[in-house]
Amino acid sequence: MGAFISFVILAIIVLLVLASCIRIVPQAQALVVERLGAYLETWSVGIHFKVPFIDRVAKRVLLKEQVVDFAPQPVITKDNVTMKIDTVVFFQITDPKLFAYGVENPIMAIENLTATTLRNIIGDLELDQTLTSRETINTKMRAALDIATDPWGIKVNRVELKNIIPPAAIQDAMEKQMKAERERREVILRAEGEKKSAILVAEGQKESVILEAEAEKASAILRAEAEKEKRIREAEGEAEAILKVQKANADGIRYIREAGADNAVLQIKSLEAFAKAADGKATKIIIPSEIQGIAGLVKSLAEVGMKDDSNGNA
Repeated sequence: MGAFISFVILAIIVLLVLASCIRIVPQAQALVVERLGAYLETWSVGIHFKVPFIDRVAKRVLLKEQVVDFAPQPVITKDNVTMKIDTVVFFQITDPKLFAYGVENPIMAIENLTATTLRNIIGDLELDQTLTSRETINTKMRAALDIATDPWGIKVNRVELKNIIPPAAIQDAMEKQMKAERERREVILRAEGEKKSAILVAEGQKESVILEAEAEKASAILRAEAEKEKRIREAEGEAEAILKVQKANADGIRYIREAGADNAVLQIKSLEAFAKAADGKATKIIIPSEIQGIAGLVKSLAEVGMKDDSNGNA
């Protein structure tokens, strides 16, 4: 009975040892395996077996991109201004073996390397350049860190300057400068607005004057055309009246001729027509000599007739 129990216990121990020799590596991870203290191989994703008591997993390495936010580091610019800058480093482990055996504490090493590289770059720049050249600083730092961390199996993908904190006196001066710049822009914008407003008002007045001139011109043209039309109509009316008078006289003379009147009667009728034409008007009418003689004859006949009437009455 005791031997059976011992066998069961031994079997359980063997199963546990075998189970401990089976390793499953998940995605985005790698295992650095040593045999008798020396590097053996790097296990990637999948199931693996190790020799009991001889092989061991020395380091588990994460292959994802990692982000490290370092504390603000004091740096001095070229013009002797001390400021604090904190950085964010994005890196990824590309070689688990070099990462495991290249440096004792990779994160601390990256932090110190970042601080020294940042001091070297900022030391060649002045304050204004430091505040306006973030992209340039990021590019230089990424290139320098990538080269320095390559022997450690680390690739630096990006480096970002998170905050640039200048001294309090510099901050006050910068705030005053920004305030003055905003006030200057405000004055410029106000002046430009007033300028545009004045231009718009002038253009409106100009258009108003042009429209008034065009309206006056159109009105004058219409008045002239109306006056012209009025005079034309009056002239046409007078001409038509003259034509009707002349036609009536012509019709009267033709009627007299058809009735058998002699030239004397025609001349008298012509004289009457001249008298009617000059009636009520300060008009000089030149009467032909023949008509004047007929008029005298008519007057003489009238006087003779009047005398005969008086004698008869007597």
